[in-house]
Amino acid sequence: MCLRCIRERSSDALPIALMAHARSRIDHGLPIQPPRDPEGIACNLCVNECHIPEGQPGYCGVRTNTGGKLTGATPSEGKLSWYHDPLPTNCVADWVCPGGTGAGYPRFAHCRGPESGIANLAVFFHACSFDCLFCQNWQYRLGTRRPRTTPVAALVDDVGERTACICYFGGDPAPQLPFSIRASRMAREKKKDAILRFCWETNGSMQERLLDELVNLAIESGGCIKFDLKAWDENLHIALTGVTNRRTLENFSRAARSAKSRPIPPLLIASTLLVPGYIDEEEVGKVAKFIASIDRDIPYSLLAFYPHFRMVELERTPRTLANRCWQAAKEAGLERVRIANVHLLA
Repeated sequence: MCLRCIRERSSDALPIALMAHARSRIDHGLPIQPPRDPEGIACNLCVNECHIPEGQPGYCGVRTNTGGKLTGATPSEGKLSWYHDPLPTNCVADWVCPGGTGAGYPRFAHCRGPESGIANLAVFFHACSFDCLFCQNWQYRLGTRRPRTTPVAALVDDVGERTACICYFGGDPAPQLPFSIRASRMAREKKKDAILRFCWETNGSMQERLLDELVNLAIESGGCIKFDLKAWDENLHIALTGVTNRRTLENFSRAARSAKSRPIPPLLIASTLLVPGYIDEEEVGKVAKFIASIDRDIPYSLLAFYPHFRMVELERTPRTLANRCWQAAKEAGLERVRIANVHLLA
C-alpha cells in the first residue's frame, strides 16, 4: 500500500495492510490481534489490554492463560538477553545523555565528557506490544514463544562496578515493564550511592501507572526515556505497526510534564525512523510540531532506515529525504534535532 492510499483511502488500505501483519504474526506463533475473550484473563500492561483465552497467549506472546492463571513473564522472571556495551555507545540519546556527553556531571556522570572505560548493560527484551513490519530488531521474536524464562536476579548479578547505566530495549520493554522496574530497584540497592542510570527505549504503549514508575526511576538516577514516535497519522501508524498511536502520544505528553524537574540531562528524548515511501517530511513535521507544542527543547533524533524484516525490498533512507525531514522538524519549532545512523543513509 502506498502512502497516499493509507492517508486518503484508509478504509480500503488498512484491511490490506492488516493482512500483512496477520501473515507476519502467524509465522511466529503470535495472535493476529489482541485477544478479546470476555471469559479470558485481563492483562493491562499496555495499550492492547488483552483478555487472554484459556490455553492461548496474549498479543505480545510472553504470557499465556494456563488453567485460569497467567504463566510466562512475571516481575521475577522474564524473556530477555543482555550484554555489556562499552561507553560511549550507539544510543538514540548518546548526543545528550551522561554516557555520551557527561551531562549531569558529577551527580549523574563520571566525567565532563564522554564516559570511557565503563559500560552500559544493554537489556534486550524478547517481546513487543507492536508489530512493526520494518522492525530493525525483529530477531527478538525468536525468543518470544520459547518457554524458558530468566530470573531477575541473574540480570542483577551482572551489574558490576564498571556498570554505569542499564538500558532496556528490544522488542520493547512495555510487555515486561514490571520485570525492568524490579531489576532497576534491585540494582539500585546493590550499587547504593554509586552512579547507575536507568533508561528505557520504548514505543510508549505502556499503562500510565507503569510510565510514572519509569519516570521516577529515570529522574532519580540520571537516566532517560526514549520514545520512538513512529508516525503522526493514526492510520499510517496502524498500517506500519498494527497498533494505534494514541496511547503513545498521551504517554509522551504525560512524561513531558515531569521533564522540567530535571532538565540536565534531559529526561525525555524522541526519535522517528525514516522509512522511505512512508515517513516523509510531512509526517516528521507533524510529529515535530506535536513535540514543540510541549517543549521546544526536547531532543529529537531522525533515524536512518535499513531494509529489514517484512520491508527488505525498500531502499535505505536517502540523504535528501533525511535533510528534508530535518528541515521540517526545525521549521516546526524544535531546537535540538539530529540525523542519526548517518552511515546507513543512501
